[in-house]
Parts: sequence; structure tokens; C-alpha cells
Amino acid sequence: MRDKGIFSIKRALPRMSWTPKNLYNLYLRTEGPRKTDITYKQFSNLTLFQQRWRSKAVVRAYHGDFIKEKVFKRWFLPETLPDVRPKRKVLLGDDKASLQEFALRKKKEKELAEEEAAKGMAPVGSLMFSEVERRIDIFLFRCCFVHSVYEARRLIIHGNVKLNGRKHQNANTRLAPGDMVSVDPNAIRFFKPPSGPNWYDVNNYVQHVKDADAKREKADAKRAKAEVKRAKETVSVDAAAPTPAEAAIINQALGKEEEAEPSTTEDNFKPQYNLTPFYLPHFASPWLFIPAYIEPNFATCSAIYVRHPTARPGYSEIPTPYDADGEVVRFAWEWYVKRRPRTRTKTQLARMPEDRALAQMESVDEGRRQLRKDMLLKSGRL
Repeated sequence: MRDKGIFSIKRALPRMSWTPKNLYNLYLRTEGPRKTDITYKQFSNLTLFQQRWRSKAVVRAYHGDFIKEKVFKRWFLPETLPDVRPKRKVLLGDDKASLQEFALRKKKEKELAEEEAAKGMAPVGSLMFSEVERRIDIFLFRCCFVHSVYEARRLIIHGNVKLNGRKHQNANTRLAPGDMVSVDPNAIRFFKPPSGPNWYDVNNYVQHVKDADAKREKADAKRAKAEVKRAKETVSVDAAAPTPAEAAIINQALGKEEEAEPSTTEDNFKPQYNLTPFYLPHFASPWLFIPAYIEPNFATCSAIYVRHPTARPGYSEIPTPYDADGEVVRFAWEWYVKRRPRTRTKTQLARMPEDRALAQMESVDEGRRQLRKDMLLKSGRL
């Protein structure tokens, strides 16, 4: 975490975290008084540059704020950003329609909204963050294994995460479809007893532990009472000096009492239920969702990256606190369309973060070239 004031209420920038402060910032930006800062009117005092920059700032605060802007523009933007504006037919040399559109701006905006609704356009502007969603640290946050993306990075760097069965410590890796990510259960915070009051015992594990302790204390008291009774009976037997037949009857009765006493093994005092201890922080319900491109298994603390996220009319698979086809995402898209790097030199390609999908494509291409070479050798053409 590079910024100490990352959850500052004054700035009110939502992040990938479950903390109550972040939830309050999310409210301020989406429904509260700070919503007006990113609600742009037709006649605004802000210039187009200011609107784009402000939209870019709030969007990037949520989608990979820990990624440097230069690195984000060079490696975590798709090679081709899709056009988020509907296309119109323009007749060459006919400027009458253009002048009418310029004069009737309100009518133009209304017609634009109707045109988009009729075409059923997909919110493709949000797909510019598809490369960010492929990162292994953000993938862990989307799986609900951690309470923030910053904790996910810590688990990866400390070696508590496995990628396809092998320890993986690079948090910048972009996953390929079919990759399986596993987390050490001992490193997951939700399975450990909380230290503060701001947690909710989902499976009522603490109460079950208290009941088991009470059961153990009751059994210990009963056992101590039985030992005292047995000692008194032994003293009375020694004083009366019973006959051998009476001694056999007494020994038989004491044996039955020993069998009737409860067992004091630890297994009998463990909580009698099959639920895993799970401590959920308060105000976590807004973040408890799994995107469609992830297949998690909470029994094994693992998940599979099934495919790349996509979008269809009226729905985007990339979670975002803002409208996936709204003005904020569109202005951010316009910002990066004009300022993204155009070329990548060999030196820059050598510093590219690990991309498993690209590596798989290169291995497939190499296999195809080798197969073609073998076929040519076999046919005698080479």
C-alpha cells in the first residue's frame, strides 16, 4: 500500500477493500453528496479535459490503484480499446444535418440515449480493465479469500499462494484460462479467531467452544466426586474386613461404576458439529459476490480462472462501483484512448509482467511451427 491516506473520507475514493471506511466512501461517491463531483451536466464549468481527468482518477482508484500509471498504460490496457460511441451514417458534403444537430443539443442527447437503447449496445468501455482483472492478486480478492487486494498481495509475496500446484510469489502475474489458484487455509484471516469486536461469528463457533468447555468441566467434577466416593467405600471395606465372597461382590460393583463413568478423552469434548470456524467482518455483505468467470471451491480454498471477462447488452462481468456504460467510464476511456503508449520496444517488452495467456499462445505457435517442419521433412520438401 503506497498511500497512507488510502481510505481518506475527504478524498472519498472507493478501493478494493471490505473495510467500513471504504464502504462509506463507496456510499459518498455513488449515492451520497460526493456523487455530484462525477455527475456532469450539459453546461458544466469543467472543461472536457477536467471531466476526463476526474473520471480517470476515480476509476483508477478502484481498478488497480497500486499499479503505477505508466505501468498501467503500457501493460494493463488492451491492445485495442473498443469504441464506446454508437456509429452514425454521415453523408459526404451534406452539412445540413450536422448544423441541425449542433443547434439542438438537448434533442441530440435524447436521440443518442434512444439509439443506444434500440441497438442494445454492450458496455464495452468497462472491458479496458479486463487485463487488470486477470492479475492473480485481484483474482484472490474476487474469490472472497481475502478482505482486500492489499492482503492478497501480502499472501502472494509471503508464499501462501500456489498457482497450478506450485508456490507462486509474483503478484503481477496475469492468469490464463484454466489456471487454478490455491491459498493456504492457515493464512486466511476468516478462519482465525478475531482479536477485536468488529467480526461476526458466522457458524457460532465461539459458542460451541464454550459449550464444550462447560461439558469438560462438568465431567471433571463428576469424576472427582466419583473418586471421593470410591475412596470412602474403600476405607469402609478395609474396616469391616469382608469375607472373600463379599470382596468379590464389592469389586464387581466398583467395576460397573468405572464403566459407567464418562470417558475423559479430548475427543468427547470437541464441538459436536461439522462446520468450519468462520469469522466474517461486519458490513461485508456488499462485497460477497463471485464474478461469472471464476469457479471457486471454498472447501479446498482454491479457484479456477475459467475464461476472460466479457460484456453483453446491459451487463458487464467486470465489477465496478460505477455505471459500466455511464459517463464516468466513458470519459476514462476517452482519456486512455488519447494517452496510451503506441509502441513497445524490445527493452520494454523484456520488462513486461508475466502473462500466462501470452506464454501459452507462444508455446502453441511454436508447436505448430515444429509440426509443420516435421511434416515437410517427412514429405521430403525440406
